[in-house]
Amino acid sequence: MIHSQMEDSQYQIRQQILNPNQRQQLEDNRRIKEQMQQLQRDDASPSHMYIRKLEFQADVNLLDKHDSFYHTTKSLLVLFQIMGVMPIVRSPKGVNMPRTTFTWCSKAFIWAYFIYACETVLVVLVAKERIKRFISTSDKRFDEVIYNIIFMSLLVPHFLLPVASWRNGSEVAKFKNMWTDYQYKYLMVTGKPIVFPKLYPITWVLCVVSWAVSFVIIMSQYYLQPDFQLTHTFAYYHILAMLNGFCSLWFVNCTAFGTASKAFAQELSNILATEQPADKLTEYRHLWVDLSHMMQQLGKAYSNMYGIYCLVIFFTTIIATYGALSEIIEHGATYKEVGLFVIVFYCMGLLFIICNEAHHASRRVGLNFQERLLNVNLTAMDKATQKEVEMFLVAIDKNPPTMNLDGYANINRGLITSNISFMATYLVVLMQFKLTLLRQSARKALIPALRANLTKLKEN
Repeated sequence: MIHSQMEDSQYQIRQQILNPNQRQQLEDNRRIKEQMQQLQRDDASPSHMYIRKLEFQADVNLLDKHDSFYHTTKSLLVLFQIMGVMPIVRSPKGVNMPRTTFTWCSKAFIWAYFIYACETVLVVLVAKERIKRFISTSDKRFDEVIYNIIFMSLLVPHFLLPVASWRNGSEVAKFKNMWTDYQYKYLMVTGKPIVFPKLYPITWVLCVVSWAVSFVIIMSQYYLQPDFQLTHTFAYYHILAMLNGFCSLWFVNCTAFGTASKAFAQELSNILATEQPADKLTEYRHLWVDLSHMMQQLGKAYSNMYGIYCLVIFFTTIIATYGALSEIIEHGATYKEVGLFVIVFYCMGLLFIICNEAHHASRRVGLNFQERLLNVNLTAMDKATQKEVEMFLVAIDKNPPTMNLDGYANINRGLITSNISFMATYLVVLMQFKLTLLRQSARKALIPALRANLTKLKEN
């Protein structure tokens, strides 16, 4: 007792003569010492406040029963299997294995090989015909080259599908299994299942809208573009439906994160309102870390898919915008330019949905929890709860719920502004090139006209 009082008095004296950085270091050392003493006092196991409990084997039937995320989004998974976009497979009920699996020899993958081969034949025939027509035409202006590149670039996502989607199938299956395990842990910790009341109808509507928007966009190009044949449209339907499906998948995942975080935040508020909630708060902190890691896994699982997705949108938007502005400057507005602007708004709409939903999901899981914890009145809490709230805030700071494409880019609203700035830069360069071509053509047309006028003057 006397020794403890002497240590406290010496600590207070040192606090008065040290600078702020030294006092902070002294405080950290004191906290570490207290934690080590707490660990020594725990005989049976390490302190429950600092060490996470060991995982236990979950019941397979309970995993299937409470996997609300899978049951509500199953329609989109089946649609992707039918289209051959992401042939992951759900394990049969009662089988003690990961609930979602990915193998290169599954029935779903064999179907994906077949449907992809059929679509490749159609895409290659249309691409070959467009290239042949471009080579045989006598008009080799730069604008015509750009115009043909637009519709060739829309065919590129089909050939990138194996690299962008199939290659990351194991990571996608891991992400799906993380959702399954998380819902089970949430049930064990809170005693309540996660429910997604609006996700089931939203997913079904998005499955239909994905193909409906594809037909609308392609048929608009058929009626607005002078050389877009009806037979060419069949090579684009499944490609645009695939792009729309990726956008729908991202929207569904972000909506699910928002719903889960909202329910989780409410449970966290209820726990903080109880007396001495430190033990339960530790489990909630671990549960939040799992949610954050799951959001990070979303970006990793679909990194190739959405990385190439954003590149195709970026390239197509620049080319289509330039083609439309170039034609308006040179020939005036026609239906052809309206069709190009339809492509521009379509691509930018997809990019906006992806970035905006990612921004809202990250905010709900990260910033909202920080604000809720920072508003807690720590003076009314016991010492153990104060430390646990502090550790919760540190966990949020060290595990930010960001959606990152495997280190290439963060998906948020900043990606929209950076893309727009890059597009504006390239468009300025292209428009300067266009004005240079117009000046050169005007100069070439002016010289023969002057010579003709001089000839007439001499004859007169």
